[in-house]
Amino acid sequence: MSTALSSVYRLTYEDWLATPDDNVMREIIEGELYVVPPPSTEHQEVSNEIEFQLQLYLRKRRTGRMLHAPTGMRLSDDNVVEPDILVVLNDGAATIEHAAVMGPADLVVEILSRGTAKRDVGPKRRIYETFGVREYWIVDPVGQRIEVLTLQGGAYATHAVHDMGATLASPVLPGFELELRDVFRSRS
Repeated sequence: MSTALSSVYRLTYEDWLATPDDNVMREIIEGELYVVPPPSTEHQEVSNEIEFQLQLYLRKRRTGRMLHAPTGMRLSDDNVVEPDILVVLNDGAATIEHAAVMGPADLVVEILSRGTAKRDVGPKRRIYETFGVREYWIVDPVGQRIEVLTLQGGAYATHAVHDMGATLASPVLPGFELELRDVFRSRS
């Protein structure tokens, strides 16, 4: 859902900072405000498993930090998004500040839902690509599939599509493996 105001006036990072602290996710994409509906319990279960596995990996290696929505990621003055999950590596381009992650995370995970799927595979994908998010996972709980996109020559290419029963390996996180049967176990 976008606001009528944003079609007349391009919103910025400062506008995003001024939004109420009410646990409602808000994103500014190319100056337009989007209010994100709350996630389903299924979405949360999928997110929790991916977060758990990423945390184990990052704590063991001490190579970066994992954050989750509603953490903002400021890519430009008029592009502030709140990915479901993001990983910022110690040697990456982004910095973690009090209000938001500044710059592109090294890995972004979006879990498709009825209210966000079109934006996740459309404008947000283009923005992640344009601003240099190195790896982007599109998680489809209904299809029990994860598509891994990697940045190659400034454009996303499909690195792999993992279906139920497969093991996802991340190009950005050497040695990281994710069993899809664990991610989608609530739907099996």
